[in-house]
Amino acid sequence: MGLVVRITQSGSDKPAEELRFDKDRVSVGRLASNDVVLSAPDVSGKHAVLSLAADADEISVTDIGSSNGTFIEQERLQSNETTALPAGKRVIISKFILTIERSGLSKASAAPKRAHDPFEQEFEIKSRIHEQLLKRLDLGRSEILAIGDENLRVEARRVVEQILVELRWEIPDGLDREKLINDILDEALALGPLEGLLADDDVSEIMVNSYDMIYAERGGKLALTPLRFSSERAVLGAIERIIAPIGRRIDESSPLVDARLKDGSRVNAVIRPLALRGPCITIRKFPKGALSIDDLVGFGSLSRGMADFLQLAVKNRLNVVISGGTGSGKTTLLNVVGSFIPEGERVITVEDAAELRLPRDHIISFETRPPNLEGRGAITIRDLVRNALRMRPDRIVVGECRGAEALDMLQAMNTGHDGSMTTGHANSPADMVRRLETMVMMAGMDLPVRAIREQLASAVHLIVQQTRFSCGSRKVTRITEVVGMDYDEGTVVLEDVFCFRQDGYDDRGKTKGKHQATGYIPKFFRELQREGKAIDASVFSPEQ
Repeated sequence: MGLVVRITQSGSDKPAEELRFDKDRVSVGRLASNDVVLSAPDVSGKHAVLSLAADADEISVTDIGSSNGTFIEQERLQSNETTALPAGKRVIISKFILTIERSGLSKASAAPKRAHDPFEQEFEIKSRIHEQLLKRLDLGRSEILAIGDENLRVEARRVVEQILVELRWEIPDGLDREKLINDILDEALALGPLEGLLADDDVSEIMVNSYDMIYAERGGKLALTPLRFSSERAVLGAIERIIAPIGRRIDESSPLVDARLKDGSRVNAVIRPLALRGPCITIRKFPKGALSIDDLVGFGSLSRGMADFLQLAVKNRLNVVISGGTGSGKTTLLNVVGSFIPEGERVITVEDAAELRLPRDHIISFETRPPNLEGRGAITIRDLVRNALRMRPDRIVVGECRGAEALDMLQAMNTGHDGSMTTGHANSPADMVRRLETMVMMAGMDLPVRAIREQLASAVHLIVQQTRFSCGSRKVTRITEVVGMDYDEGTVVLEDVFCFRQDGYDDRGKTKGKHQATGYIPKFFRELQREGKAIDASVFSPEQ
């Protein structure tokens, strides 16, 4: 007696691969030394073990500390715990779907003809009930909209139970009725399969590529999940429920939208005709608890010396630009650094979609507004920055500079609003300077490049470079001072104060390295010393 493993891939038309083993323990993973080799970057080297009990009655699955998890259908297994595999259920690892049975079964006792039949049956039933629910409930009716969320769920549940009675002869045996009802209600009234991912604290990002392909990021690694919506219509319904409370819209004339969830998580959605495979959603989750600088030091994102330096810089009203790529953690770092602003100062934040949560009372938060159906009424970041300057702020914090608003931001930094902050997309401090130059030119003021550089050199004091490594870890890789202008060369002079020196990868594939001071003592620090402030300069020693 042994094991038979049939392997299919989600979203692939390739026929199932069948492997037979004359043993009761089978290893699964990315490395060639495994019995079952699954070639995908989000499969761990040694991922899981399949085993057959001595009496050959029970098949069990053990996740052996994998990075992205092992699933029985939609349920993620606990790491290093052995779980019995229920009859007819599948094991899902990354994009691979494994159907496992004992070898030597007679035809009468064999598994269903198609390895994915139980799951497909459940999905088909769920889709049919969901479609019937939408028809019968008509969620757009005014009397339905007026009864409130809680009563609406009660009414929807009553309708689903009625449909289940009508379809009772088609419901497969062993189907969890309560779970089926809740899944249907979540999809009709909430965000469907995304609800569980949003509740999972280990998930940092969710990507819906199409209604039947949902990815999640855990520990910096993306992996395909077994979850899916019942149809494109269900995805569109979820998008509408996200954007309606904040007054955004999406349709064929405006087929993409930026929004946020109630907890501050950032959402981007795109629908047809731009999204060729159907509506897609990207959700960058907002941490439930506000991170502190101590948390970032604990994560290894920066050193204690760098943390103390940033705190000193903010308290002494230096203008800071946080630079980095998409998903590198710029907004998270801006939230943490912004928390150093002393109480009593008037702070105005300006964002496309509100994400900043600065822990203070004296704060005003602005959010942009898209155009209406006639294409009018848009309020841009530039409009809000200009208005903020009329409100006597001590500091202005712009969530991200992408265009012409960079000119207004630099002018604010140069006209008495020291201590202001923003972020931008760039791969190095030097790139960030060039990006700022380009963004200022987008304002259409026809300023000479030299004049732009002079204004930039006098406005920005520090550039903090944030980097996301291939292993998923995020680190501050440079803190750079903008020293001033080289008038002979006509360029902006930069000096690194701290940097991260990478030293390969550890056994888990995580980036190794050390944060170090370069030995350069920044100009503002020397000025503070001349003012007679007792400040320890040992933090700038390369040995620290």
